[in-house]
Amino acid sequence: MSAATTTAAADRSVCAPLPVLGRDVAVPLVTGGEVTYAALDYAASAPALQRVWDDVAAYAPYYGSVHRGAGYLSQLSTDLFENARRTVAAFLDCRPEDQLVFTRSTTDSLNLLARALPADCQVFVFETEHHASLLPWQDHRVTYLDAPRTHRQAVETLERALADRDPHGPALVCVTGASNVTGELWPVRELAAAAHAHGARIVLDAAQLAPHHPVSLRDLDADWVAFSGHKLYAPFGSGVLAGRADWLRAAEPYLAGGGASRKVTRREDGGVDVEWHESAARHEAGSPNVIGAYAIASACKALTEAGWDTLVPREQHLVETVRAGLARIPEVRVLSLFGDDAPRVGVISFVVEGWNSSHFAAALSAEYGIGVRDGLFCAHPLVRTLLGTDPQTQGECGAPEAAPGEKSLNAIRVSFGAGTPDEHVERFVGAVRELVSDGAKWRYRTEDGRCVPAVG
Repeated sequence: MSAATTTAAADRSVCAPLPVLGRDVAVPLVTGGEVTYAALDYAASAPALQRVWDDVAAYAPYYGSVHRGAGYLSQLSTDLFENARRTVAAFLDCRPEDQLVFTRSTTDSLNLLARALPADCQVFVFETEHHASLLPWQDHRVTYLDAPRTHRQAVETLERALADRDPHGPALVCVTGASNVTGELWPVRELAAAAHAHGARIVLDAAQLAPHHPVSLRDLDADWVAFSGHKLYAPFGSGVLAGRADWLRAAEPYLAGGGASRKVTRREDGGVDVEWHESAARHEAGSPNVIGAYAIASACKALTEAGWDTLVPREQHLVETVRAGLARIPEVRVLSLFGDDAPRVGVISFVVEGWNSSHFAAALSAEYGIGVRDGLFCAHPLVRTLLGTDPQTQGECGAPEAAPGEKSLNAIRVSFGAGTPDEHVERFVGAVRELVSDGAKWRYRTEDGRCVPAVG
């Protein structure tokens, strides 16, 4: 990378709609000097919004127990927690009868729902799902559906599978809203209609959708939705499951303990009888993550106030900038299920001919101060389908190197959102172009599971 490029990248400052933490962090380059870090791995964890961090800091002195104390701070924290529940429910356009449970993450939310399914429930899930929505259903009868290549094919595939199920009992469809690999939007409303037409229910994994688009349970007619705070510009450790209450009320608590129980009595035989809550508290045993819930609510408010009519077009501009830039580099192949015209969010995965993807990602970091993701993105079946690689190959940084001209064994993912400055995506496109034209494909190596610059 030229010194002029480094200086320009460091000096330019284009504001994003929502300021995030870390936007001014400088990182060292192996070529010398420093550059402002370009965080382009939002699909893994988006940086926390400055506003969210400020809100959490303002609450911290008033920290108190929740649902358990008569003191002023306890009452304040309880109100804060329950108001956060109402704020997030409004953000998701929940129906009056819906329940909203605070969890640790999308993964935790979907595992909770898996525990609440009727014993004879059959689950239908496309192989294209993130592992968080692909794997929790192992204790039930699961039908895995092949990756579709059009929205229509997705709906038709689901309809056939639901019509052919035997016995025709309770069923659940799990589908992503936006792919964490390709960024492509899925036809959630149409899939929900197909599910309901065949007597099934549907849960939406909105981990990659909620930070980029409005999500309305009512409009999409989904039965449940799950998402994570750390992808929605809130700190780690909080998540949400919202939707129909009946299966949640009928299920044994996800965790047994204080807060989930309404009444506990000793029996004459020495045992214990428990009467569980029927509200969301049934699945929120223990002291809740009040700060996590408050942080999610703060992020929901920030996105709502910024306005999706402003955020979505601006992000689409960034998507078009990246896709147009990569399209001008013949060695780059962008991964896609539904084709170039498919609507998508700011998540783009690609491979570079002749490059080991892990080494390419390491070069972006070491030489340009750009953070991206490489590997199979916790969506191994989908990425292998898109790459056409053998399932026994490893998917993260330690994947074997692809020789020049051979298929890449993993991929590179760039992702961004409301906190991304224009300059960061422009720097990324320029860096990809320079690395490909430079031709030094083998100057990085794998050491102790990490990709590092090769010596010499």
